[in-house]
Amino acid sequence: MNPNPFLGVIFHWIGGFASATNFIPFRGIKRWSWEVYWIIQGIAAWLIAPTVLALIFVPHPFAILKAAHELSPGNIWWPMFWGLLWGVGGLTFGLAIRYLGLGLGYAIALGFCTAFGTVIPPLWHGMMGPIVHSTSGRITLAGVGLSLVAIAVSGAAGASKEREITPEEKAETGERDYSFAKGLVIAIFAGIMSSFFAIGLDAGKPIGDMTLAVLKTSGRATLYSNLPILIVVLWGGFITNFVWSLILLAKNHSFAQFTGTPGDNPMGTAAVTGETLVDFDPRDYIGHINGRVLILNYLFAASAGVIWYFQFFFYSMGQTKMGKYDFASWTLHMASIIIFANLWGLALKEWKGTSFRTRALVFSGLLLLIGSTIVVGYGSYLAAQPK
Repeated sequence: MNPNPFLGVIFHWIGGFASATNFIPFRGIKRWSWEVYWIIQGIAAWLIAPTVLALIFVPHPFAILKAAHELSPGNIWWPMFWGLLWGVGGLTFGLAIRYLGLGLGYAIALGFCTAFGTVIPPLWHGMMGPIVHSTSGRITLAGVGLSLVAIAVSGAAGASKEREITPEEKAETGERDYSFAKGLVIAIFAGIMSSFFAIGLDAGKPIGDMTLAVLKTSGRATLYSNLPILIVVLWGGFITNFVWSLILLAKNHSFAQFTGTPGDNPMGTAAVTGETLVDFDPRDYIGHINGRVLILNYLFAASAGVIWYFQFFFYSMGQTKMGKYDFASWTLHMASIIIFANLWGLALKEWKGTSFRTRALVFSGLLLLIGSTIVVGYGSYLAAQPK
């Protein structure tokens, strides 16, 4: 594979846009509890999409996984184990969005996810020394550091927002449960646990190497060598989320909602608020959910899952183009997600009613994040040049 860090950055930006966008379809879901649409999007994101895309772009992906397991069972079980831990982060990540809003929730949770997911793999492999002692490595690490500064600025914007926005204004933009203190604790935990996805991808490198050999032999594009790794890591994530969703479905008696019995939407994402006579539609609160609305709920939940998966579809391609500093792919991915999540936050008017100082912090954080992706890309580009 020929390194091309700038093409890698573009792929990471596309993946970041997909990740930041996947929560948007949830806003159209009506009268379903969180666990109902979460399990549907999970099946689409963690089982169907990775399997279908791998079957399309990789010859016999399950034969590759079988061969990797026969070579060493740990080639399968370790990526799945880290995926299980990442699944815990995914569960709590949704709560972080609920309490902090789209832009700020992504910024804080992914800030910690960035730091741990970027640094741990090279430390584990003993690569940090050579990286620090090379010009390209120091530039790349400077880009990582710049992204963390940007995330801190975004956090400062969120703290400032909480002091300025009234509860009524938060409810108007769908942030009825906004709580900076509660959301901060959850976002930190979610970010740390979510970083295990990067470690799972690193643990699956033997699978990627086998896939690369198969792609070269068959004359296929080597861009897709990481797709079978995603299948295994996402198996782990699915198990965690599936078990927790079943617990909630049983506890809240939510199974009937799959066939149209109305329930609650605790993330506050439904368009109808019921706060005024204009908003209130009694058909949304009594009787069965309208058949058309029910079908749309399934489509919204499934589309959210497919959109979510595309973040790692493009991430896996971007990682193959980053060369010897492919560990920086995690930083690029996280920074891209935060950039587009903040842009969505602005489009959805999450910062409406804030002061000039707060909005200046938001834009400063965005500019710093964009700058960090450029710095990381340049450092990787230098590393890819012939000595």
